[in-house]
Parts: sequence; C-alpha cells; structure tokens
Amino acid sequence: MFQSGFRAHHSTEKALLKVTDDLLIASDHGLVSMLVLLDLSAAFDTVDHSIMLHRLEHVIGIKGTALDWFRSYLSDRYQFAHVHGVPSSYSRVSHGVPQGSVLGPILFTLYMLPLGNIIRQHGINFHCYADDTQLYLFMKPEETEKLVKLQTCLKDIKSWMSSNFLLLKTEVMVFGPEPLRDGLDHMITLDGISLTSSLSVRNLGVTFDQNLSFNSHIKLVSRSVFFHLRNITKIRKLLTGHDAEKLIHAFVTSRLDYCNSLLSGCPNNCLRSPQLIQNAAARVLTGIDKRDHITPVMASLHWLPVKFRIIFKTLLLTYKVLRGLAPSYLEELVIPYHPNRLLRSQNAGPRVVPRVSRSRMGGRAFSYQAPLLWNQLPVQVREADSIATFKIRLKTYLFEKAYCC
Repeated sequence: MFQSGFRAHHSTEKALLKVTDDLLIASDHGLVSMLVLLDLSAAFDTVDHSIMLHRLEHVIGIKGTALDWFRSYLSDRYQFAHVHGVPSSYSRVSHGVPQGSVLGPILFTLYMLPLGNIIRQHGINFHCYADDTQLYLFMKPEETEKLVKLQTCLKDIKSWMSSNFLLLKTEVMVFGPEPLRDGLDHMITLDGISLTSSLSVRNLGVTFDQNLSFNSHIKLVSRSVFFHLRNITKIRKLLTGHDAEKLIHAFVTSRLDYCNSLLSGCPNNCLRSPQLIQNAAARVLTGIDKRDHITPVMASLHWLPVKFRIIFKTLLLTYKVLRGLAPSYLEELVIPYHPNRLLRSQNAGPRVVPRVSRSRMGGRAFSYQAPLLWNQLPVQVREADSIATFKIRLKTYLFEKAYCC
C-alpha cells in the first residue's frame, strides 16, 4: 500500500502529500515527529540474481515456465569496456536489473518487498518510493521507548540490507516545537554511531525544514528557476513567441509546479518569490517594460498566478481521489459528508473538514485543505464527468477569481 514507485495513479507528489499530512497533523496535536530517510547507493546495480529468482518463486509465487523466462532474462548477461576500438574481456553479470528496461523498476520493487514486512513488525510508519524509504513516528518527549523501537527497526533494516547486498545511507530530521525537538537530538544511534538531526533534508526532490514551512525549498527552487530564466532571456530575440513559451514552461513553470500542492495553505509572503519569478517570465516572453503592470499581461497569457496554480493542483488531486484515480492512502484523508437528504452526485457532494487546533500547522495538511477547497467549488465544477472537463471548468473558475474580482 505504501510503495508509490512505478505504480499507476501514484507519484512522488502523492507520496510526499501523505507523509507531510501525517507530520503536520502530529505537530497540530502537539507531538514531536522523527523522520528517518533511508537511501540506497547504486540500488538497481546491486540486486542479486539468485536472491531475486528465489523471491519471485517463494514470495511472489511465480513458477514453471514464467519463472524459467525470468531466469533466462536475468542470466547469461555480460559486460565489457570498449576503449579506442579495443574491447576488454567479457565479465559475467550476476547482479543488477537491466537498465532502461520496462521490467527493471518492477523487479527492483519486488526485490524490496520484504522490507515493508520488517518495518511493519516494529509498528513504525513508513512510505517507499522505489529505493527511497521514509520511516517516521510521533511521540511526546518523554516517550523514549518509541526511540528504542525505532533503533531496533533500523538495526533490523540494516541487517536485511546487508544480507541482500544493499548499501544503506541514513538521514534524520526532527519536527515539532523547538524546545521539544532539541531534546531528541543525538538520541538515535545505529551500530553505536549517533545520527544527528539535520536542519534540512532533500526528500524526493523537495527540501524539508524542521518547521515544515518549505521556505528552504522555495529558495532553492527560486534560485534554480531564475538561473534558467536568465539563460532564456539571453536568447529570447532568437526565438519565436511559441518556442519561447515552450522553453519557459519546460524550465520555469515545471519547476514551480513540482509538488506545489505541498504549499497549499502557506501564507502569501512565502509565495512572493515564486510569484516574482512567474512575473519575470511573463515579461521575458512578452517583452514588456519592467515598469508596466503585470496583471493584464498574465491574464492575456491565460496564466494562473502561483497561489491559484497551487489551488488548482490541490483540487485536481482531490477530484482524482474522489474518482478512484489516486492511491488508497490519499482516499482515506478525504471523508465524505453524509447529509440528511440525498444529493444528485455522491462524488460532487461536500467533504468533512476536520477540526485543527493550531491552524498554523494542521491548517496546511492535505486532509484539511482538500475538503475545505472542494466545498467552496461551485457544484457545476464538482460534477464534471471527466478529468478533462474538470480541468477546463476549474481553470475558468479560478481564472475569474484571480483576475475578475
């Protein structure tokens, strides 16, 4: 259930939404959270073929001709170096899944299946995306027995990794009120080595900070996007308007939009930097003077402002959740509201908005933002019978809110 890698209707963004929702709600309840990121070095290259075949037969249940096919697929592979026209001797490949193949990611996911069972035995929350695994637990500062449970889990994970020829890298981050989280630093050890809590960690392409404000992530993305925008500016005169817009969407908009649903509910001052970059991109594309008002230009390009792009993504994910086009772990976060009278469409009906005691943290969770924004939509938008129709109606509705009010 919590493996989001290479599966239909799953993505890094949906995996991060689930983890972030859990962390935000825990902080809202006054708990300290500990997040442990497990990464593997050259994971796809270290898969042992004999262990892989044994797992396919005894864990997955593949037998007979199908198992023989997999054995044939993995065996009799060789590698060699070719330098200045001279090949080296051939060396048999006994590890690794074939790179660039359709089966490679699937085989690796099956190879990692027992890891979930190990983590579940210790009662630790976890989420996986291919070779990236996240462990997290919630606790009060005095509940040190939970740290012992986490340490035992990490020890068993490392032992399993070693027996399966996988090299483990570990990062730790503590979330919660500063006085409480400071007491948990240096309290996690692995083989006698203290794991110090990081101030920020990169998790599936998103930078997490201890306050879950995502300010560090916004700064890094803004710096990267501005670099690409400067390069586009240098060659803008050589490009047609159509080609320039494609470049801007490829190098600027795509980066601003990546996992932007995590920023839902963030204060407007946090979004100021991305909005200034989007404004600059519009000026580069249209060639208007920097002193000219940007709002009419943005409206003429039919670009939603950054804040509304975040709302658009959150509502699109909500629509997919309600239509069974999202992981089950997100479906559990959006609870239907059952009124006394029947509605025309069950999927278009309102959702339960959970109570949050501290709006600064819990108010940014997907389980709060999704039903809150969904209930504010006109029924005509919510009742769209396809994703394409929903996108059109939703953008029209948000465009009017952004520019016509």
